[in-house]
Amino acid sequence: MTIFGYIRVSTDKQTTENQRFEIERHLRTQGIAVDIWINETVSGTVDFKKRQLGKVMKRIKSGDVLVCSELSRLGRNLFQIMTILNFCMTKNAQVWTIKESYRLGTDLQSKILAFAFGISAELERVLISQRTKEALNLRKAQGKPVGRQPGAMNKRHILDGREKQIETLLKQGISKSKITKILKIGSSTLYSFLRKNNLL
Repeated sequence: MTIFGYIRVSTDKQTTENQRFEIERHLRTQGIAVDIWINETVSGTVDFKKRQLGKVMKRIKSGDVLVCSELSRLGRNLFQIMTILNFCMTKNAQVWTIKESYRLGTDLQSKILAFAFGISAELERVLISQRTKEALNLRKAQGKPVGRQPGAMNKRHILDGREKQIETLLKQGISKSKITKILKIGSSTLYSFLRKNNLL
């Protein structure tokens, strides 16, 4: 059995570290690890056969597992998601998602669930997009600024300059979960920082 880890972001301004962290943490609890990573920056609307994912999918065989952080990482519309799931199912491979905790196999129930999940994922994206546009239009109508303001700190750099403080806390034996509470940050932000500074 080969475990394929799939990570996708739409633009080079987004980070893949959170997705990788989620996948690794989940699999670690089960005593398994990813054998092959697929990491790409491409829109989910692009046909998966034209992505790196498509090349790797040709190698997937019976018993293999494709793991991603969430179903929407596979594609940005129902047709894409269903095509990929069907492709895996015809090869007797499984698709696991971390956030939704889905394990889709080749049985009839999985096929029915996959269809339902795909519809739900697309509806959620549509609703989120609509709400976002409505909120932006409202801010514009009220004359309020839209987007991150000049000088606002990017979350990826929120811990810059605090290297010594974090290193000291680690040397004192303080757990990472405790450190996140002290610094008031999320665990993914901390782990991203630790990897960047070779502190893991």
